[in-house]
Amino acid sequence: MGFLSVKRVVAVLLVLWVGTLCYIWLPGFIPDFLHVRSLSKSEETDLKVKEGALRDGLGGTNESAMKLGKNSGVNQFDDAVHVVIASDSNTIGGMIALINSILSNTKAKVMFHLITDSETSYHLGMWLMKTKLSVINYEVKIFPKSLVEGKIKVRGGRPELANPVNYARYYLPELFPNILGRIVYIDDDCIVQGDIQELYQMKIKPGNLAAFSEDCLGMNRRITFMQNVYSDYFDLKNKHFKELNINPSACSFNTGVFVTDLADWRSHNVTHKLEYWLELNTREELYGNERGGGGSQPPMMIVFYNKYTPIEPLWHVKYLGWSPRTSYKYQFIRSAKLLHWNGRFKPWGRTAAFQELWDFYYIPDPTDKFRIIRKGIL
Repeated sequence: MGFLSVKRVVAVLLVLWVGTLCYIWLPGFIPDFLHVRSLSKSEETDLKVKEGALRDGLGGTNESAMKLGKNSGVNQFDDAVHVVIASDSNTIGGMIALINSILSNTKAKVMFHLITDSETSYHLGMWLMKTKLSVINYEVKIFPKSLVEGKIKVRGGRPELANPVNYARYYLPELFPNILGRIVYIDDDCIVQGDIQELYQMKIKPGNLAAFSEDCLGMNRRITFMQNVYSDYFDLKNKHFKELNINPSACSFNTGVFVTDLADWRSHNVTHKLEYWLELNTREELYGNERGGGGSQPPMMIVFYNKYTPIEPLWHVKYLGWSPRTSYKYQFIRSAKLLHWNGRFKPWGRTAAFQELWDFYYIPDPTDKFRIIRKGIL
């Protein structure tokens, strides 16, 4: 090989080497003709952008978080199943398991509307982005605590019921002004084993404002000394209740899962009515834990009295968290379409009934801040 030939080979190799470096390090200048650029680097860059968006967009305001899911503009999802979930740092693992359970059991397009507090929003965003849930369609909304400041008074032994995020369900039209139709609200201590579209599309009777699960019939009856009726929750002889003509033996219902149309909610001024009873209870004891239950449920039982359609029982099997054990048979629980661990004993806690069913949908926290607890495990 002659001297000129060697120079040509060296020149060609040099051009190829420089071109390769430019292709890798200056991708904006050279098209990706071979489609071989590192996907991991692209994902890493995208993740950094999203992390920055989370830090900038979730800084404790009451504005909607960045739309970090794919195609997650709310207006693009008029034909989707709209699911609302609220959670904080103590229960966020439940939100994750619930989302995963819904996705795992439906082929419908789902839009998740996630409510949390300013302290938990960044954690939630990272959990979604760094796991398989990064593909979901969602928005994150920080709940303004000022909406319920001075309006909450829980009497009794469950102070967690006074958590402001627990009352986010009162303010759905304000939090999601772009949702003009139906939503399904689900507490974060639930999992869904059926197709969420079935619940979303259930028929609500004309004139009713929502659908709830009743407490006193068949499989949904709570086994306690209480009769699961309105007189267990309220002193109906109180002057504020007399004009409502509430039947003392009317069946109570659970507000941890409900279907409603936000247009109807707005037109009937439901939020204002809920606030009235919530605030009145701070001045006078209308309800509380020492009676049927405090927290966010009693005002909803008042406002929606005789204005709701019962949910099919298998779509809300509840009281799994009422004690560490349950009288439900395993085969029945497996056939249920929605399980609710309402009560003290949560499925991520030290002991609860049917924890293995919840574990199946739980996705470990990539930041390792939220950890499930199991009996005998430190």
